[in-house]
Amino acid sequence: MKDKTWMQIFVIYLRYLIGFAFIFASLVKIQGLRFTAESGAANPINSAWHFFETLYESGIYWRFIGLAQFITGAMLITQRYAKLGAVLFLPIIANVFVITISYDFRGTPIITALMLLSTLFLIYWDWDSLKVLINKVPTNSTVKRLEHNSIWMYLGVIFLVVTSCTKLFIANEYIIFSFLLLFVIGLVGLVVGYRRRKLYGN
Repeated sequence: MKDKTWMQIFVIYLRYLIGFAFIFASLVKIQGLRFTAESGAANPINSAWHFFETLYESGIYWRFIGLAQFITGAMLITQRYAKLGAVLFLPIIANVFVITISYDFRGTPIITALMLLSTLFLIYWDWDSLKVLINKVPTNSTVKRLEHNSIWMYLGVIFLVVTSCTKLFIANEYIIFSFLLLFVIGLVGLVVGYRRRKLYGN
């Protein structure tokens, strides 16, 4: 399956997707802003909103969470550092998933569960080299895969810049246009990257 072009493209864009989600959510925390629109201090202490308010009021820890999410998300979408990004991403998204099932987040556990499964899949995808982490001899393939094409790294950097600028400088009512821009950029990158696939034995 790893030799299939469509499967390699799926993995590349899966990294973009979950990396983007973490980067987008991290910037609010790095700025030291609330994740929710209003204070959750008045809500019951065992509620999700009170929990978020407690994290927000922690200050440094709130920003640290955001920074950790930003770094791991950025690593994933660069493709070049995606293996390390997936390894770092796993404990963070596992923690987020447990939080969402511990409080009343309605449908959010479905999303976090899918993100957790996606991260496990990404680790499985690179397991031939990552198994060195459990003292197994890595079996790195010498065959170049589509993800080794530098275009995906450049596309990831563009996603990172556009996502950051969108969250930091564009009002929420115009954010849909930024999402459309990201979609167009991703589509153009897909076409260009697919046309260059023969350079990588696909």
